[in-house]
Amino acid sequence: MIMIDTLHPILLNLIYVMIGGVLTLLFMWVGCRMFAHIMDFSISEELQKGNQAVGQMIMGLYIGIGVALGLAIGLGLN
Repeated sequence: MIMIDTLHPILLNLIYVMIGGVLTLLFMWVGCRMFAHIMDFSISEELQKGNQAVGQMIMGLYIGIGVALGLAIGLGLN
């Protein structure tokens, strides 16, 4: 088993970035699904209809989750 202390810092940061990226995408997907379930409408159908308000709402949701997870991951590196 590889000890974390023996890894080069650049390799260790790359691993953190990959894990953080996967976690961010997972949480964005789960957050979007939960929000659509709570609001009881289909996001994809509304976007196909050209509903820009739904697109902006999803954009805000993704930005918020991304910022929160980015801060959590970034502070975890220190």
